Amino acid sequence: MANHIFILATVMLLAGIFGGLVNFYLYGDKDPDSASLPRFLVVGVGASFLVPVVLDMVNSELVLESQGDPSQLLIFTGFCLVSALLSRFVIDNMSDRILNEANVARQRSEEVEQDLRIIQNELLPLIDTETEKDMSGYDPQMANVSEELDTTSAQILKILSNGRYIFRSLAGVCRECNQEESTVLKTLHVLTTRSLAGKVSGKNGVRWHITEKGRRVLENSL
Repeated sequence: MANHIFILATVMLLAGIFGGLVNFYLYGDKDPDSASLPRFLVVGVGASFLVPVVLDMVNSELVLESQGDPSQLLIFTGFCLVSALLSRFVIDNMSDRILNEANVARQRSEEVEQDLRIIQNELLPLIDTETEKDMSGYDPQMANVSEELDTTSAQILKILSNGRYIFRSLAGVCRECNQEESTVLKTLHVLTTRSLAGKVSGKNGVRWHITEKGRRVLENSL
């Protein structure tokens, strides 16, 4: 029995080395690392020595039947060689699978980060609107800005402030103020530049909203 185990170990070792060499000459050009040959050999030998475990898991008695039966020993050798040869394919498949999962995870992370950024941009005006500001001090800057507001700017600020929705579309603002789209868009850009209005880009497109500074200026202009 001891001699048979020694024979099986020798068979697995040689089959693993041979399979590792075959994989090295087939795929070694894709792995220019100087340590690729030992790696191929170790993987091949390791896969070959796993054959008895796999045979035992499937309730095969090939290991015992190979004792005294050269044909069964030859079949066992073939299993070891096939296992050593397929080890490279298993590693490649696992590497590709891990790489694909990493790419998918990174893509999902970027999508989540983008969604969070959009949500943050949409929530900031809401938080700013619902937060009470200290109005005890006189702000001359607000008075100057309110004096410089033209009729169209004041009208659009009022629409952004008193509308049913906090985030307004360009078409909705144009319809409510009865102005041309180019005029409204130009006014919105001016208000945004002066921090009296803001815009967010979400799944529904660009939406406009009044800022807290715009509310204070609008109150001072009334």
